[in-house]
Amino acid sequence: MIYPTKTALVLRRDLLPWQVANVAAFLTGGLAGTYPELVGEPYRDGSGRFYTPLVREPVFVYGADAANLARTHQRALSRTLRVAIYTAPLFKTNNDMDNRAAVAEQATEALHLVGIGIHAERKVVDKVINGLKFFV
Repeated sequence: MIYPTKTALVLRRDLLPWQVANVAAFLTGGLAGTYPELVGEPYRDGSGRFYTPLVREPVFVYGADAANLARTHQRALSRTLRVAIYTAPLFKTNNDMDNRAAVAEQATEALHLVGIGIHAERKVVDKVINGLKFFV
């Protein structure tokens, strides 16, 4: 099934494996909280036990260096997309209040981004991520 929207994460390629997983989880959670249409229906196994819903469409994960990540962020903002962000200082905090405070300390152009998440019409997302390769 092809969805009219696309969800993409762009992660810095120099992250440690645990950081990749952590940033991807936080960004996807942020997008699901902002775009409730991303969340599908609950799952139920053959025994009748229910499980939580998952994101209903694929989440494409791309890699970028710091410069390309900043460029992609600016492209998303120039299209007035609401972007999920994860910055390097968040690796040193341990709660949501401190996370928000760390982000609030930096102007947009000074954010030390390590990952962004975007969800929008497929063609718009494709323009924003143009030139990036999948994260491997």
